Amino acid sequence: MQRMGRIIKLKPEVIPEYKRIHAAVWPEGLKAIRDSNVRNYTIFLKEPENFLFAYWEYHGTDFDADMKKMAEAPRMKEWWTITDPMQIPFETRKEGEWWADMEDVFHTD
Repeated sequence: MQRMGRIIKLKPEVIPEYKRIHAAVWPEGLKAIRDSNVRNYTIFLKEPENFLFAYWEYHGTDFDADMKKMAEAPRMKEWWTITDPMQIPFETRKEGEWWADMEDVFHTD
């Protein structure tokens, strides 16, 4: 199992809508996440800076292939057409990233 974290900014004017849609995520989206070997997926919001922090545990063996599979799921594509315009990627993110990857520097059980 691999713990993973990513961060992005959220446009302040969309916060109520972002919270509303995440309170009732489509079942097909949840299935796509599970089918991609992602567990314990959580998104935190830090206001007033409007940072979104996503954490999950990856239980697969080929993260890139699983993320490609998730990205090909029709309802995930539809979900991202709604949520991506709500977000502001960090200018310092790596090439090809939307949410910026974060380094795991500490963990305890």
